[in-house]
Amino acid sequence: MRQIFLDTETTGLEHKQGHRIIEIAGVEMKSRRLTQRHFHYYLNPDRDIDEGAQAVHGISREFLQDKPRFADIVSEFLDFVRGAELVIHNAPFDIGFLNAELALLGMAPITTVCAGVRDTLRMAKEMHPGKKNSLDALCTRYQVDNSQRTLHGALLDAEILAEVYISMTRGQESLLMDIGGSKPAQEENASATLQLGERRPLRVLRAADDELAEHARTLAAINKESKGKCLWLAGE
Repeated sequence: MRQIFLDTETTGLEHKQGHRIIEIAGVEMKSRRLTQRHFHYYLNPDRDIDEGAQAVHGISREFLQDKPRFADIVSEFLDFVRGAELVIHNAPFDIGFLNAELALLGMAPITTVCAGVRDTLRMAKEMHPGKKNSLDALCTRYQVDNSQRTLHGALLDAEILAEVYISMTRGQESLLMDIGGSKPAQEENASATLQLGERRPLRVLRAADDELAEHARTLAAINKESKGKCLWLAGE
């Protein structure tokens, strides 16, 4: 499978308010191996950058004055991602901005070009419910070096995300079957024994006291917001 780990930096938080992409980057992976191919551009947004956004990524409008516009690089970008699965942390944000940029050029949404979109933030929330799942938090959890990430940058964040994704999905490697040749009979019998025999005991990880307390606070907030209709509290 060909995957592109993608990240963007923008002039603000809402593309519906006219905010634009000012940096875009992607790194390519094939069959879980980085190919060293990458795509990276700073872009002139033709508008001001919110102070809050600039504090996050450190990119000024002055720096972008001589940079190309999205229209100048869109063909190269679409060629780079064409047919690949996009892997993005908090995908709705980046996809929303990409589609807004494409719409300004009268072009179809990005999902008509790529093979699909995988949101690692959603994956992380399903794997680690109740935990912090920012990119920095995942780096700490999976021991990925992010010491150079003093500010957000699209290329560095895309590279870090690729490492985090490999760690998050490492257990899936055991599900892959070697189809290069037939298995020896002894190995086939061993596999059959494992499939038909009793399951190994599951390892149970108990929640810590602070995690239980945070869970209780979250349920209380949901219950208040829903005016007493929180399903998780219905059986109590």
